[in-house]
Amino acid sequence: MRSLTSWMNQARSLIAPSQPECLFCGRRGRPSPEWPEICLHCQLGIPWIRVPRCQTCGRHVGCPDCSRSHGPLPIRCNRSAVAYTSEMREILGQYKYRGNERLAPLLGRMLDRAYVLLQQEQSGQQLREALQSNFFSKPFPIWHSKLRMRSNLWQADLLVPVPVSAVRLSERGFNQAERLAEAVSLRRGVPQLPLLVRTQHTAKQSFKSRRERLADMKHAFAGTTDSAVLQSLNEHQHSRASHQLEQHPLRIIIVDDIYTTGSTIRACAEALQQLCRSQNCPAEIYSLTWARS
Repeated sequence: MRSLTSWMNQARSLIAPSQPECLFCGRRGRPSPEWPEICLHCQLGIPWIRVPRCQTCGRHVGCPDCSRSHGPLPIRCNRSAVAYTSEMREILGQYKYRGNERLAPLLGRMLDRAYVLLQQEQSGQQLREALQSNFFSKPFPIWHSKLRMRSNLWQADLLVPVPVSAVRLSERGFNQAERLAEAVSLRRGVPQLPLLVRTQHTAKQSFKSRRERLADMKHAFAGTTDSAVLQSLNEHQHSRASHQLEQHPLRIIIVDDIYTTGSTIRACAEALQQLCRSQNCPAEIYSLTWARS
C-alpha cells in the first residue's frame, strides 16, 4: 500500500506543473497573483511605502535630514516604492552588482507604484487648488471644475535617469537608473531624456557620512551640452505648451535606484534647474527612487 501511494505521488508530481522559481528568494513556491515573478511569501514581505511620513523626501519614518536642511530644496518631493530593509538591500545587490538582470522588469514595475503615489498626491493637490480658486472667485462652477480635475490626472513630462560614470558602466554593463526609468516610461507614456551627464567619477558612497556624500556629489553632474538632446527638450516644451489649456512648468522626474541622504538627487536637481534656466524652460523637479533608506 505504501509503495502504491509513493508511486501515485511521484506520478502526480510528474503530471502536475512545477511551481516557478521565485526571483527574490530563489525557492519554488506558490506565485503571487499580483507579482507572478515572485512567491506569495516574498510578495507579502515587501515593505511598501504607502504613506510617506516625510512629505519632502518620502521617508517612511522620522526624517532629520529634511528638517535640518537650510534653504529651499531643489526638488518638490521624492517618492520611493519600498523601504531599504536588509531584504531589499539583497535584492538590489543581486540586480545592481551581481548581474541578475531578470529582476529589471519587476523592479521597474515596483518603481511604477511610487509614480502612481506621486501622481495621486499631485492630482489631489491640483484639485484642492482648483476648488479653492473657484470658491473665492467663481462659486457656481466649482463642481464642474471638480469633475474636470478628476478626468485630468497629474502627469510628468519627462523622466531623467541619474547617469553613472564610465567606470561604473564598465563594471555593471548597464545603468540601473536608466533601466528603471525605461520601465516607468513604457507603462506611463512619459518620455525619457538624458538631460544630465556625469562630470566626475566618485567612490562608492555606502560608508561615507552625509557631509562627505554632499561634498562628493556637489560637482558630480552637469546639464548636457548635446545639441540633439537640447533640441528635443525645447521641442517637447513647445509641443506641450501648445497642447495644454492650463500652462505649468515642465514637470521633470529624476529616477534613481535608492535615496539615502539625497545628495545625488540634490546635485542632479540643481544641475537640471541650471540647464532649464539656460534654455528658458521653467521646470518643476521631482524624483522617484526604488528604495528609501
